[in-house]
Amino acid sequence: MSNLTEQVAKLHAPMDKALFRALSLILGFYHVAMVMWDPEQYSASIGGFDALISPLMIWAICSSMIFGLSFKPRNWYWQVLFSPYFSLMILIYLTLIRVL
Repeated sequence: MSNLTEQVAKLHAPMDKALFRALSLILGFYHVAMVMWDPEQYSASIGGFDALISPLMIWAICSSMIFGLSFKPRNWYWQVLFSPYFSLMILIYLTLIRVL
């Protein structure tokens, strides 16, 4: 492993807890279920699917599944791309918009 890979792994160590993994999976499944159940109503509740929200939501859901299922990418660039910090922020933001 390279030094950069180890540094990114250390950065993710505080998030490597069962509670955060469960939260990640629950939020990911929640948003997938809401999109599949009634996409028009879900879209209206989050302010619409636009060129920014849609790709970020898809990426955050995929990233949350990777993190939630304890998959750990080997290379640093994949670890950064699928970082739980980014995906959880996006999913929590979408959840707050939807609920409030």
